[in-house]
Amino acid sequence: MFTGIDEVDWASLRHARGSARDVPGWLRALASADSTERATALDGMYGALRHEGRVYDSTLACVPFLLSLAARAAVPDRSGIVELLVGIGTEAVDGDTRAWEAVSAGAEVFVPLTGDPDPAVRGAAAGALVHFLAEPARALELLRQRLRAERDGCVLRALTEALGLFARRYPARAGTAVDLLAEHSAPPYDAGLRLAALGQLALTAPARLPADLVSTAVRLQRERSAQRAGLAEPPCTDTLVGRLRRLRPSDEEGAHLLRTLHTALGDRVADRTALLTGQLTGPDPVDRCNAVWMAAELLRGWRGDHTVTVGLLGGQLGAEQDRLRDAAVTVLAELFALAAPAADALHALVCARPDLWTHRWERGSPALGGPLKALARSGDPRALPALAQLLAGPAAPLDLGLELAHLGAAATPLAPAVRHRLGRIPLSSPSAALLAAPLLATVRAVRDREAVPEVLRLLSGAPDALGARDAVVGQAIGTLEALEATARAVPLLRALLTTRHAAAAAGALWSADGNATAVLPVLLRELTQGDPASQCLAAHRLGGLGPAARAALPALRRVARAGRTRQRTSAACALWHIGADPQEILPVFRTAWTEDPRTRAPIARCLASMGPAASPLQDLVAVELTTPRRHLPRTGASCRRGIPRDEALLSACREVLVVV
Repeated sequence: MFTGIDEVDWASLRHARGSARDVPGWLRALASADSTERATALDGMYGALRHEGRVYDSTLACVPFLLSLAARAAVPDRSGIVELLVGIGTEAVDGDTRAWEAVSAGAEVFVPLTGDPDPAVRGAAAGALVHFLAEPARALELLRQRLRAERDGCVLRALTEALGLFARRYPARAGTAVDLLAEHSAPPYDAGLRLAALGQLALTAPARLPADLVSTAVRLQRERSAQRAGLAEPPCTDTLVGRLRRLRPSDEEGAHLLRTLHTALGDRVADRTALLTGQLTGPDPVDRCNAVWMAAELLRGWRGDHTVTVGLLGGQLGAEQDRLRDAAVTVLAELFALAAPAADALHALVCARPDLWTHRWERGSPALGGPLKALARSGDPRALPALAQLLAGPAAPLDLGLELAHLGAAATPLAPAVRHRLGRIPLSSPSAALLAAPLLATVRAVRDREAVPEVLRLLSGAPDALGARDAVVGQAIGTLEALEATARAVPLLRALLTTRHAAAAAGALWSADGNATAVLPVLLRELTQGDPASQCLAAHRLGGLGPAARAALPALRRVARAGRTRQRTSAACALWHIGADPQEILPVFRTAWTEDPRTRAPIARCLASMGPAASPLQDLVAVELTTPRRHLPRTGASCRRGIPRDEALLSACREVLVVV
């Protein structure tokens, strides 16, 4: 198995964590009699050799030894090795085929593994045949033969997925594979296998699906769940792989079967909603928990009328199973106003479980609990009593103000308490910005003019001594503008004109005294010399000056022609508000709309302000309103707030069609 392993200069090779000198130890440990040692080695190789789909020289050097290990019947847990090889050979990025070629060179290893005594090995080898065997016809025949001989349900479903993969990989040869899938999607085969076959048919040959696909899938899921009832979950080791398995659905296979169907249905939102309705109303709480996460995928990624789905998510809040309830709460908290159909259920949970009002992460400050957060984000004023009680307590969650702001004017009774907390923030504290930002959000939401002294306090002192307050200066300026109180901050704002907050301060000064002469040079400097964010803000502030900023038109035109997409968009919006000439901005808008979906919301808002002058671009807006998919960032905090932002885009688009 390890012939030649010591002849490789592993120390000179690299993987995701640096030098590959630890790789031969991992390879030898994969053949160990100790299960923990094997699992730890597999952890290390997964993290180091497959990191983000990159191909390392050590990855390529490992492949022959992994193939040799997979071929030895005496090696335990070879299914994990086969899965690692498949991952190495299929997940490379940027068109790098070296890993696929390396695994394909040893593809004959996988042929006898399809008949291995270990069903886990047989299942892992099925897809490997399709990925790496050089002769497609031979791979298909091996799958067909194995499908007739196999009796293990998990392996049968793996073979079914391999047939679907074959049909997608070799569409000109897909006929036999599709026929086999259609055969196994009907009686007398068991419910799980039929579901697997239906999912693969939906991905490869939707014309072969039954007309009653949704009702059939729901019935098969419930049959499968009834057969699965009472089965114990397999134990998980205390390793990376084991911990990941504990985070997976308790019926991972069932989740995978239905998720495949949802993936295949894609933009067919009505069918997916009907499928979710069946899933979320089933008798098995495990099935419903899996369905909650599938509902999250639909709600995050697709537009439409989700009233029924959200209402059914609310129906899970009374479940006795903590896992199911917590999953539903997590999803509802992402929906903001779209969670309204579940508001009654959220309110009932908030009233019944005060212990869920807050949550404390390990070694962290208390945070607002999911049910109360979701209720507040939905805009329901019934969240107010609980929020008021927390705000009056000694350890109010830091994020309370951000969620309180979603209640708008309904939160006005809590303005004095918010004001009091804002005034007690120690300005020299490193956490000053963290403490102030949520409270300022509430002050803006309720338009509490009595909080002006507390907001001014955040701006007090010399600009070069802002220290911990620096991060909240922009929010404080915005709050003063929202309260129409910038005139009381003129000296402080002038002092900020030489800091990174210059554009915000200049715009606020304009709102205070209307003196364009004092702020134009500052805004032009930020527009031409600032970083991208400062350029966008400067353009926005110049637009706020209207015709008084005509001197900035040449610079704005240059940015609109030559800047990055977001800067071009900001400059074009400013050009409209200053010069009101649609001919010079509409082409910029059309190009930016196509290049970067993130520009569509500001463009739509500007188009709504243009009235009939925006009519040449109403085709873009009309198409947007019929597009089923949302435009969301994939990761980070922006992703978690993507749904309300997308809904705001749709609202702005509808407004455009009204005014044009």
